[in-house]
Amino acid sequence: MYGDAETVRRILTGTGDTWAVVGLSTNESRAAHGVAEVLQRYGKRIVPVHPKAETVHGEPGYASLDEIPFPVDVVDVFVNSHLAGQVADQAVAIGAKAVWFQLGLVDESAWERTRAAGLDMVMDRCPAIELPRLG
Repeated sequence: MYGDAETVRRILTGTGDTWAVVGLSTNESRAAHGVAEVLQRYGKRIVPVHPKAETVHGEPGYASLDEIPFPVDVVDVFVNSHLAGQVADQAVAIGAKAVWFQLGLVDESAWERTRAAGLDMVMDRCPAIELPRLG
C-alpha cells in the first residue's frame, strides 16, 4: 500500500547507491545492522547515521543526516515511529531522492509531506527482503 512494486524497484535499482541508514549502530542484534550488510552485498554504499556516529561495516558514521558531507540518494529509516516523520523531513531538507521506512514504520503525514516534496517513498517494507525478489 505504501510503495507499489514500481516505486520499490525504482528506489532499489535506479535512484542511486548511497543509502543513509538512520539508526544504524555497531549493535549486531539490531535489524539495521543486518539490513545494512545486505545493502552492501548488493552494491550500495551505506552511511551509518546514529547519535554515536560509529563506524559500521567499514563505513564512518555521522550523528545526523545534515552532517553527511556528500549527497545521499536514499534515507533508510530504523527509528521509533514517533521520530520517523522528523527523519523524513530531514531527508527532504538534505536533498535525498527517496525515503524508505522499515517494517512496522508507518506515518501517513510524513508520507504526504515527502511525496509532496517530490521524493519517492516506501513504508512498512524492507530492502533486504525486496532486493532478492528483483531477480
